[in-house]
Amino acid sequence: MHMLNLGILAHVDAGKTSLTERLLHSAGVIDEIGSVDDGNTRTDTLALERQRGITIKSAVVSFPLDRVTVNLIDTPGHPDFIAEVERVLGVLDGVVLVVSAVEGVQAQTRVLMRTLQRLGIPTLLFVNKIDRSGARHDEVLREIAARLTPAIVPMGTATGLGTRAAGFTPSPGPAAGALDVLSGHDDALLAAYVENKLTDSLLHGSLVAQTREALVHPVYFGSAATGAGVAALLSGIETLLPAAEGDADGPVFATVFKVDRGPAGEKVAYARMFSGTLRTRDRIPFGTDGAEGRVTGISVFGHGTDTRADSVAAGRIARITGLGDIRIGDAIGEPRKTYEHVFAPPTLETVVVPGPDTHRGALHLALTQLAEQDPLIGLRHDERRRETSVSLYGEVQKEVIQATLADEYGLDVGFRETTPLCVERPVGTGMAAEFIKKDPNPFLATVGLRVEPAPVGSGVAFRLEVELGAMPYAFFKAVEDTVRETLDQGLHGWQVTDCVVTMTHSGYWPRQSHAHQGFDKSMSSTGADFRGVTPLVLIEALRRAGTRVHEPMHRFRIEAPADTLGALLPVLAGLGAVPTTTRNRDDVCVLEGTVPAARVHALGQRLPGLTRGEGELESFFAHYAPVTHGTIPERPRTDHNPLNRKEYLLNVTRRVGG
Repeated sequence: MHMLNLGILAHVDAGKTSLTERLLHSAGVIDEIGSVDDGNTRTDTLALERQRGITIKSAVVSFPLDRVTVNLIDTPGHPDFIAEVERVLGVLDGVVLVVSAVEGVQAQTRVLMRTLQRLGIPTLLFVNKIDRSGARHDEVLREIAARLTPAIVPMGTATGLGTRAAGFTPSPGPAAGALDVLSGHDDALLAAYVENKLTDSLLHGSLVAQTREALVHPVYFGSAATGAGVAALLSGIETLLPAAEGDADGPVFATVFKVDRGPAGEKVAYARMFSGTLRTRDRIPFGTDGAEGRVTGISVFGHGTDTRADSVAAGRIARITGLGDIRIGDAIGEPRKTYEHVFAPPTLETVVVPGPDTHRGALHLALTQLAEQDPLIGLRHDERRRETSVSLYGEVQKEVIQATLADEYGLDVGFRETTPLCVERPVGTGMAAEFIKKDPNPFLATVGLRVEPAPVGSGVAFRLEVELGAMPYAFFKAVEDTVRETLDQGLHGWQVTDCVVTMTHSGYWPRQSHAHQGFDKSMSSTGADFRGVTPLVLIEALRRAGTRVHEPMHRFRIEAPADTLGALLPVLAGLGAVPTTTRNRDDVCVLEGTVPAARVHALGQRLPGLTRGEGELESFFAHYAPVTHGTIPERPRTDHNPLNRKEYLLNVTRRVGG
């Protein structure tokens, strides 16, 4: 039987988890449908998920259809947990994107659809809640076409909107208007129409092919609460989405998209098998550091649960134990390019403050384990101040971290005020060098570096202008690794990005030894020498180039009653928001513009009071903008501070000497 790894995605409260329950019930996996409100759904297993009624961690369940077994991954809808969604996207064969028939296209829906289109993931749309008061049909289709994609094919018609009797009547053949959409990518279909040879079979075949290529998106209406339209959706999942591919006899390759801990604290990796067959007791490489581990246990998903297995083949998802140092995003087996970040990184940061009875060591360990499960938490330890910072997508994430530390680790914590995570970019070109045995360089290493600006979004590139054979490769590697590490904290303490660092000078003293004596460190260069001198050279080159601090900006869209615009605009100005377009639609005003990421939460809090509770805000990361007003934000350093040469050498040379 074929496998299909399916993601369920949506804006928060669109009914995604309820749809998952209904699909499991319709497939005969569960006898009773769980309720998000009652906290007894199959996929929301965390206590906090049940309390808040939202999905926080992705969860996998499986159910069989006639010709395919579906591994269904329920993902969070709240934008604060977008990192969970990001990791899942790389392992999916297809997606059902849920839209509310009442609220229509919402902020997160647009972010998700843009990403799905960019990645080319086949996507069906399910318009949920047709039984709710205020449910709409034609208006939602128009919203989808205008705000998500015009390449949609309605697969039927909703009836009895807004009542418990609401239903979905599938079209007997491809829906009216399907030809217009499908012929845009299918010349043969258009030719058949012109020659009067068009058949339902041709239309359906084109629909299947174009859906699997993510060129068009079939749209279903229904209700997860009543089951209306779910049978038609299941049929679409089975016939329109592509089955998982992979050669079970090929080399082993899998991608880890989730890491949990088992009852004894052992790591459990959730991985999608793309190639080969993995067996228990196999010794297998994983990650990028050449690590190896022995697989001690495998569980595969089927009929609503996971069961122990001796092996797992290409196309399936498995829970794997035994790989102690495994991390999210690691490849298992044959090294290949894995998925890249597709959403914006966190743009906020806060310091975790331990409660009066919370031991700092226990807190450090707990936060480290949470970071293993969510790499984008981005822990930052400041040993001098004995503080730990975490990066965030939003305020709700703080509440989740706080509750998780309390429930799972028994630790009481609070947080300082949330601040934006800025970046630094070079504004010019700077060069610096330190040479062996030339004051004031105490290290047996010659390093010269040039720093230049690079295009926005290009990250950090390291290049050589010296011969690779001029010294041992390990020394070049030590310089490159230290450059990247040092760029985590620029002249103002922020991460430096969008630059090219070129090594312009190199030199070392070969390993020295004397007759009847051992290795003479005082006359021989080591990796520590290159790691020690590189931050001094790089920071000096940065100082000569100069850097500018950029703060994260969000794109916002506000819909509000037109008569509240007068009260809204001064508040936007006070929060640093800049409206770029304003348009009226009947008695509704639509405002679009940019706002500093640090002010989005405040804007969301004030909007209801300014708009009689009728205002709607959506926002998403747009870009980094130079800080041009007020004091340039500084971030406390957590390294040995190469900005202060005397302090740096006092700490580093003492440590190297020891």
